[in-house]
Amino acid sequence: MRSLRAIFKKQLKDTIHNPAVLMNFFIFPLMAFLMNTFTVMDLEGVPEDVSELILANFPNLAIMMSAMFAGMGLIPAVTGFIAEDIEKKSLRFLNMAGVKPGPYLLGVGSVTFFLSVFTALAFGFISGFRGLDFWIFVASLLSGVAASIVLGATIGILCKNQQAATGLSMPAAMILGFGPMLAQFNDTVARVLHVTYTQQLNVIADYLTHGGAETVLWHSFAIMWANVGVLGVLFVIVYARKGLRG
Repeated sequence: MRSLRAIFKKQLKDTIHNPAVLMNFFIFPLMAFLMNTFTVMDLEGVPEDVSELILANFPNLAIMMSAMFAGMGLIPAVTGFIAEDIEKKSLRFLNMAGVKPGPYLLGVGSVTFFLSVFTALAFGFISGFRGLDFWIFVASLLSGVAASIVLGATIGILCKNQQAATGLSMPAAMILGFGPMLAQFNDTVARVLHVTYTQQLNVIADYLTHGGAETVLWHSFAIMWANVGVLGVLFVIVYARKGLRG
């Protein structure tokens, strides 16, 4: 617990002093709010039956932006945190002190997760969900956040410095961030990305919007947390094989 507390405090300090990372937690919901607002404004003057048809079929911008936040916003940030620890030899000293993969991941990831709670709540309000649907959507987004934290940390362990972190994390961030948006318009992309946690955000949001069998909801959460589990095991393996040599 002492090592976990120390890592948490260090990571919180590093995050607060990194405006570029902090901006990720605000810019995505802000963009979603503005895009939703301007979409509604642009429909003013359009016949009511036509505007209702457009709004019913146009993908919810807040939902798409939430998937982009979980993928594009968080993966490079967490990867950068880990790569910075490697570059500054902090991870090496932590390893020498006997810090295990679990406490290290929790210490680094808990700060990101804590800040993401407020972002998830903002997305929930912007998306228009109410009552139980609101909390289901928030829970699904935070599940995606957890998966991105573990994936970003795993990629970070593979990097020697922050420059390498950018090159390795961006492909994964682009696929997971933009993939769900493309899947809205292409069934093939949706099928290919079905096993990814960001695509399951879309599936859950679609369930909340249009209804369906409850098995769809639990199936999606199962896939998302299976992602977290698999990535967690991968992180432990990578940490043990390379982290201890940091």
